[in-house]
Amino acid sequence: MRIRLLVLVFLFGLSAKAQERIVFESGKEGHAIYRIPAIISLPNNDLLAFAEGRVNGTDDFGDINLVMKRSTDDGKSWSEIQTLIDYDSLQAGNPAPVVDLHNPDFPDGVIYLFYNTGNNHEYEVRTGNGVREIWMIKSFDMGETWGAPVNITSQTHRPNQPEFNSEYNFEEDWRHYANTPGHAFQFQKGKFKGRIYIPANHSKGEINAKGEDYFAHGYYTDDHGETFHLSESVDIPGSNESIAAELPDSRMIMSIRNQKGDIRQRIIAYSEDGGVSWSEEYFDNSLVDPVCQGSILSFENEGGKTILAHSNNDHPSLRNNLTLKFSYDLGRTWKNPRVVDFNHSLQGGSWTAYSDLVYLGENKLGILYEKNDYQQIVFRAIQF
Repeated sequence: MRIRLLVLVFLFGLSAKAQERIVFESGKEGHAIYRIPAIISLPNNDLLAFAEGRVNGTDDFGDINLVMKRSTDDGKSWSEIQTLIDYDSLQAGNPAPVVDLHNPDFPDGVIYLFYNTGNNHEYEVRTGNGVREIWMIKSFDMGETWGAPVNITSQTHRPNQPEFNSEYNFEEDWRHYANTPGHAFQFQKGKFKGRIYIPANHSKGEINAKGEDYFAHGYYTDDHGETFHLSESVDIPGSNESIAAELPDSRMIMSIRNQKGDIRQRIIAYSEDGGVSWSEEYFDNSLVDPVCQGSILSFENEGGKTILAHSNNDHPSLRNNLTLKFSYDLGRTWKNPRVVDFNHSLQGGSWTAYSDLVYLGENKLGILYEKNDYQQIVFRAIQF
């Protein structure tokens, strides 16, 4: 019996390893390290994987490019790297891709990629010494080519620079700013069908070592990127990196990192009006989190019932134990945990970190995630 068990464990390990594909790897294809993964599926079932390509090292600020790869076989193989945005010696980061499937002028779909640029380190921007901007590019041929970048900062930010705001209020105006990380999404049904929603976060007020100056929010467009509007902020100090998903009846759910770290759990927020305001905000004790990013995704089963999938590091202190959980009651409870990746010997540092989810159809999800102390971004398909 013991021999049989060992054989099963060995075979399971081989199977899991065989399913894993390295998409971006440190020190290769022109960049010292890759971080902040995001992934989407296209109408033709191609997958596009995005990341920050950090030229010189791990620092969140500096020479950072936005890069992309494509898979035409459900993630089994990936194309050569393509650099989409090179902001010279400064950063272009936090890619948030989404496919617009409801533009009547482009019935085959339009890909949007929202991203941020910055001219100083995060802490300096938090103190008012620098600015973070919000940009958008579009592709009308499924990511083969991309249009010119469009700066949408004046519509989606409350920044401290005179060119945007001549009456700067340190307490109320925003300073640091970041999309998601992960994918944006589009409402597919209901009153807000066609709305493109990008979760984000900002800092404002007095700088706080515990991260209390961070607040999650979102921005959205109802006219295919012509104009944008801001949501209300989530009313929990320290609410930071956020990602969201559509619910039935024009509702929405957002999963948020708690930057304060006083409660090692994800923050959940619900909206009844398509992400404009928040009807409920709370810490979810079933989503343990070590102060890291997570991903959430909604999809429908064969019977049309909405299912939510959530990925994050299910550990109170380590970036380890990347786990997938499912909700069959619109996020009220989370069941059927599936460990995606875990290092039993890890005592510190990071084994798995940021992740993003994509639905592959036929009860299969794809997950793109950081692994091995940020040395790789890998893809894995998971049947459920």
